[in-house]
Amino acid sequence: MQDKKSAPTTIDQYVEGFPPEIQVILSKLRAAVKKAAPQATEKISYQMPAFHFNGNLVYFAAFKNHIGFFPTSSGVAAFQKELAKYATSKGTVHFPLDKPLPLDLIKRIVKFRVKENSQKKENNTKKKDKS
Repeated sequence: MQDKKSAPTTIDQYVEGFPPEIQVILSKLRAAVKKAAPQATEKISYQMPAFHFNGNLVYFAAFKNHIGFFPTSSGVAAFQKELAKYATSKGTVHFPLDKPLPLDLIKRIVKFRVKENSQKKENNTKKKDKS
């Protein structure tokens, strides 16, 4: 849907590149991630909106028939039962455009990823201190 020639450099630009009804969905998803991870920074990575906190947290993107949510393989695995009604792959969830986003579930997945990344950073710091 995006024009490849003018790739967005901000999430605002990314969202603005879609029809109004998709912009609403993307804005709700963005707000849910920001609420769950207020300390995360926004960026564009792989031409998609991304959130970063002690490493990459989650990505999202709009497609023809769904919103792709990319919480990494651990995020999908940890919520496998709750995500069972959605198409998933190793690190991706497809939320159909014709259904409401499960915002509470998205927030819980993001909080899980924040905790996971924080733990990884803490473990890496401990390893460095022992060196």
